[in-house]
Amino acid sequence: MPEPLPRGAQFTRSKMLWEIALGVAGDTSIPYYGNRDVAIFIGNGSGENFKPWLRMSPGSPALAHAIVRGDLECSFVNPSSLLTQAYRGTGLFKEALPVRVIASFPSWDRFVIGVHPRTGITSLSQLKEKKGLRLSIREDATHSTRVLIDQMLPMYGFTLADLEKNGASYQLNRPPGDPRRLAAIKAQSVDVIFDEGIGSWVPAMLQNGYLPLDIEENVLTQLEAIGWRRANLPKTRFPELDHDRTVIDYSGWPLYTRASLPDEDAYKICAAIAQRNDEIAWDQKSYHGLDQLGRDTEETPLDVPLHPGALKWFKEQGFKGY
Repeated sequence: MPEPLPRGAQFTRSKMLWEIALGVAGDTSIPYYGNRDVAIFIGNGSGENFKPWLRMSPGSPALAHAIVRGDLECSFVNPSSLLTQAYRGTGLFKEALPVRVIASFPSWDRFVIGVHPRTGITSLSQLKEKKGLRLSIREDATHSTRVLIDQMLPMYGFTLADLEKNGASYQLNRPPGDPRRLAAIKAQSVDVIFDEGIGSWVPAMLQNGYLPLDIEENVLTQLEAIGWRRANLPKTRFPELDHDRTVIDYSGWPLYTRASLPDEDAYKICAAIAQRNDEIAWDQKSYHGLDQLGRDTEETPLDVPLHPGALKWFKEQGFKGY
């Protein structure tokens, strides 16, 4: 088992820099689109200039362009369907990008649309005719859930802007379980809720009488053509459900790179994940072992190929399914 902190003064200093970065970027007053992302650069700082070798950062799905240009080596994206769009050149992306997966952080999640029965809404197609709806959505218009909403609603023949013209207003949120949203659900002051991170708000939604909407087959087919996946919202996880529902998959956090990244670099990243396995903050409900990280599972949906260097590492471990 590796030590929590590798030996050497440079790692003590690096750990302090990491904690400073978390402290600064973790300021809750920073908006979603503000300076809240932390990049990690590995390289050589022994001269007058730092010479980066491996640059990694979370951030927007649009960072796929930076990855392909060579401005970054690795990035996370959530959910995996947005990386599929980059790979296929659909949805957010006008052309296919040569992206490849190194490993996927396991995460089980769904995108759910909840409605209050008083609205009489049984299909998203009915939203266009309803006046004065109160919608609960993310406040950041660039958030991935807003991307999905903007891609999905036109399949029903309207947009959020059309709903606004019909008197719709927004109850805006930062995280899925924003206290403002939970209070609005308890007060039943919102009509329709759109979001992921469902463990933090769907139980409250169901307990207050809201119901999830199924998405029609023809719309599911169109979403799948873009890169989204349909998924099951099971009663076994949410006992208050009347029955299983068909929703959109929001699982998986793929760590990805470009196809041209040297095989040995992708291999080293996989080996480092294994070496630091005990220090990674896995979602214990979704993580079932290292062999899962490069396979298509419910918690790690993959529609983008593994990088050859990563595939070599997984095969060498003797894991099944590679």
